[in-house]
Amino acid sequence: MTTDEIIQKIASLQDSVNQKYFPEGIFEAYRSNDFWHYRRPDTNVFFTAITVFTLNNIKEKLSPESQLLVEEITTKAQKAYPLFRNRDDLNTYNFFQTNPSQHFPHGNILNRFNYFKIPDDIDDTAMIYLTTSQPQKDVNWLKEKLIQHSNLSKKQIQNTFPEYRNLKAYSTWFGKNMYIEFDVCAISNMLYCLLSYDVELDEHGQDSVKYIQQTILSNQYLEQPFRVAHQYARTPLIMYHVARLMVKFTIPALEICREQLTNDILYFLQKDTLHPMDKIILETSLWRLDPKKGRDLKPRPTNVPLNDTNFSFFIAGFLTAYENPLLYRLASSPLFHIQWTCEAHQLALIAEWMVITNAES
Repeated sequence: MTTDEIIQKIASLQDSVNQKYFPEGIFEAYRSNDFWHYRRPDTNVFFTAITVFTLNNIKEKLSPESQLLVEEITTKAQKAYPLFRNRDDLNTYNFFQTNPSQHFPHGNILNRFNYFKIPDDIDDTAMIYLTTSQPQKDVNWLKEKLIQHSNLSKKQIQNTFPEYRNLKAYSTWFGKNMYIEFDVCAISNMLYCLLSYDVELDEHGQDSVKYIQQTILSNQYLEQPFRVAHQYARTPLIMYHVARLMVKFTIPALEICREQLTNDILYFLQKDTLHPMDKIILETSLWRLDPKKGRDLKPRPTNVPLNDTNFSFFIAGFLTAYENPLLYRLASSPLFHIQWTCEAHQLALIAEWMVITNAES
């Protein structure tokens, strides 16, 4: 498929959703766990927002026809965003629909228990701010909101490496009674959001950058990716998010990671067992960090997975909240993870790869 054909396919996926499960403007996504023989349609805003974000990042390099389609896709998605806005009408966003809460929708068990109801989070909020135009007063409000829920503001993080427990970094969650969690990918997205709105990073933002820096320089993101990013849990996804942030903004504390991150990506690309979609996002990341090394890559992917339902970009770990050491050790097992997949987002990643690596030339 050409890039134009992929954008057309994404647009058609948005228009043809099963409206029994998905509101107009929202892309279809599915949650699953192979160990449980479990698969459900999942109505969430996250995959729609990150698909729109990815497309808009490459829009200027698309044909005029595809640019118009991206604008139409964006407008349709934006109309659905209010369904996921904070239930008290604050300007933060939830993974699932609010008012009333529809957590883990279309299932038989999880949606029956308030225990599994999740608060708003920095990931969804960042992506919606990045795919809309927010007033500066709301961005300033968000900065203060982040401080209120950062580590050490009210609680101290437990489930991280000991050397990071005193960092005043951003937590994934906005919930008043929620545990503190550091996730490199979610933090990268929020930093990207704040910097896009020209917000100067305070001590919480700087400590968030330090967390990213140190987990790379220490190789923790290679050796223990689940502890570094609970919601993504795989090194290629961490590489992709950090590289995207670094190339968009010059952050001195991250620049010292550039050579190591680039070399680690090259090492991963040599693995025979690498999933084709991981190869695509790693090539995209390498070209972002060092186009010359990207051009030197051979061979290029030959079987581009246009609809691979085994590629998960996001997970939920059911035991990550527990501070009991035994339970937390079990938390990294796929047995206790729900995997999320989205065809539209996967196609957007492929289109992004084609544009950035000049795959069509």
